[in-house]
Amino acid sequence: MIKAIFFDIDGTLLSFKTHQVPDSTQQAFQLLKEKNIKVFVSTGRSFNQLGHIRYLDFDGFITFNGGYCVTKDEQVIYKNNIAQKDIRSLIDYAKHHPELTFSFMSEKEISLNQVTPEVLQMYQQVNVKTPPIRNYEDNFDLESVMQINVFINPEEEAEFMENIMPNSVASRWTSVFADVNPMGQSKKVGIDVFLEHFGIELSETMSFGDGGNDITMLAHTQVGIAMGNANPEVKEIADYITDDVDNNGIWNALKHFGVI
Repeated sequence: MIKAIFFDIDGTLLSFKTHQVPDSTQQAFQLLKEKNIKVFVSTGRSFNQLGHIRYLDFDGFITFNGGYCVTKDEQVIYKNNIAQKDIRSLIDYAKHHPELTFSFMSEKEISLNQVTPEVLQMYQQVNVKTPPIRNYEDNFDLESVMQINVFINPEEEAEFMENIMPNSVASRWTSVFADVNPMGQSKKVGIDVFLEHFGIELSETMSFGDGGNDITMLAHTQVGIAMGNANPEVKEIADYITDDVDNNGIWNALKHFGVI
């Protein structure tokens, strides 16, 4: 019996084409609520970027890829910040590599060191307002940083992380940038936080995702479902592959498993 389901947002709940939650997914959520099945967001986004989907009445929010977990009534039950030495190392590296773009994400704000056409296109893709530019040498609270987006190519990622941010881990759902979080942090961690909070067993869980940062989540829950539009590496580890987000993927999978 499934008692808790965890959902990625972009490409899973939200369509990249319409930037909307499909009608079938909204109907599925109503049925899940009627059956007292708890539903959670599990995303790389910040908590402050979720206003447009909160009408779905989630029971909790896993944000920053597991680094910041918030209940329905906005009680913070877990938070984890990036190592200060890695942040300073990144800032020092950027001084000598002005082409590098990155964003700092904290509880209250998201900011960029610079804006490029590539960055603008990415934020338009997910229908999110481009964050403001900040000077990180100017009284910025580095201790508040919980996630960093580093705009580097996948082939550059391993060397960059090893040399510049060795106390952190990178994951990605797009080739444009990597989500950087504290070492050991992932959506899996956020899932365990909420299972303990609500007294739910791992065997009673299901998850939906489409990007690289969803792999730990799909591999961890009892049933991990990849969207039809998911990346190939996500489909490889999934227990089941459903249809695209725009073709009622969530509804069809929930029906397939008899959850609704």
